[in-house]
Amino acid sequence: MVDRDSSSPSVHDFATWEPVLRLLRDSRATEQADKSVRVGGRIGRESWNLPLKRRVPAPGQDGQVEDTRDEKAAVERVRRALAHAGVDEVRFTAKMSPDGASWLRLCGASPAVESGTDTPHPGALLLVEGAVPQPWRRLPDPVPGAVRAPSADPALLERTLRERLPDAIGATEAEIAAAEARLGVPLPEELKALYRVTRLRAEDRDDDDDDDDAAERACMAVGGELFALEDLYVANASSRPSRWEFAAMEAVVTPPDAAVQGLVGSPGWIAFGDNGGGDRLAVDLTPGPCGHVGQIIMLSHEENVGAALVAASLTDLVLDRPGGRRQGSGADRPPAVAHVNSRRLPSIEAAAHPALEVLSIGVWEAEPLSLAPVTELPRLRTLAAYPGTLADPLEIAELGTLEFLALGPEDWRVLLDAGAVPRSLSAALVKVHGCPDPPSTVGMANELLALWGRPQIIQAVVEGDLGPMT
Repeated sequence: MVDRDSSSPSVHDFATWEPVLRLLRDSRATEQADKSVRVGGRIGRESWNLPLKRRVPAPGQDGQVEDTRDEKAAVERVRRALAHAGVDEVRFTAKMSPDGASWLRLCGASPAVESGTDTPHPGALLLVEGAVPQPWRRLPDPVPGAVRAPSADPALLERTLRERLPDAIGATEAEIAAAEARLGVPLPEELKALYRVTRLRAEDRDDDDDDDDAAERACMAVGGELFALEDLYVANASSRPSRWEFAAMEAVVTPPDAAVQGLVGSPGWIAFGDNGGGDRLAVDLTPGPCGHVGQIIMLSHEENVGAALVAASLTDLVLDRPGGRRQGSGADRPPAVAHVNSRRLPSIEAAAHPALEVLSIGVWEAEPLSLAPVTELPRLRTLAAYPGTLADPLEIAELGTLEFLALGPEDWRVLLDAGAVPRSLSAALVKVHGCPDPPSTVGMANELLALWGRPQIIQAVVEGDLGPMT
């Protein structure tokens, strides 16, 4: 957090933060008039989160522009300072006394800490540079006997689309070849047939109305919002980004009777459209054990893993033929992700089996739990434990396959003091519940980062006077 230009607003100047602090104090003036105000938040160059007590509009009225004008102006002052300092975002905690004395602790971003959370506490710690969770590393399993569906008929598909889109301009063979070169994968014949009829390029239309009409006609003809040829992309794992604290809790599972592999993404998933609600339509060239090469799948924007079978072929999709929606259940297989808490599994023993990859221990009202039943499991890679649920946190040292560990500060303290933090970890999270002191959380995060020689989280303290509350 070093400012590049001393004449520019500085992130470390109290004057830069004064408008934000005044807003935060004033929003709590009626309920904390005689007490110090303690708050925390985040301001970034793209977004911000401030714990303001906002005015509730009267019944039947919308919020007014002036309700947020002061907030935006105050935040913009800080954002300009961030831009000059070359910092993407800063988290803060503040204490403002009734007499006006104010104290602000800033926590700058580190390349070894994931951003995106709206709390003043650090996100997941990236202990190994470039590491991604195991589900994001999984590639498709080979299915040697997979063939295209009998219903796949590129010639019929092309004839049907030409009848429905008589005025459309199709892609040339050179343009299709260029798309294949860009994607690094040959397009299946059905997809080529589609784009030979319509390439949906903007320069093919004269005005915006024509553009909208052409897109709507293509949508009706195909059964989804079609991408232009140059917008096709491979829906591999990197196309579905997710923070470690969520991604590490996922698992890739493909039942033996599945039509679609339960992957995050695949080099054989070619996204060519949308259902209008943010879910991607893709041609699947790496099907599951009971699927077909070239089947049509849908990737939900609300899920990180897996896809749903839509049609056995693009021809079936366009002709709106029924069938092709069978999914593997995997009901007879033990789950790779287990949740032990007061409402789910009743014990660690109930969760333990050789295929277990993720163990999440939630709110637990009985005696603390021992990890002994899972210490020898060969695939356990993620452990997340609610504070106070572990009988002996040092048992974690026996879990030699962990790549992600999420614990409360007290359990991390036990591991750090004993020198027992598992060296197999690629990422970690100091999981905060309630409102513990963020500086102590940051200090603990820095201890963990130091074990791997990773960049530290930079902290700074800014002090000033807002004057007494009026």
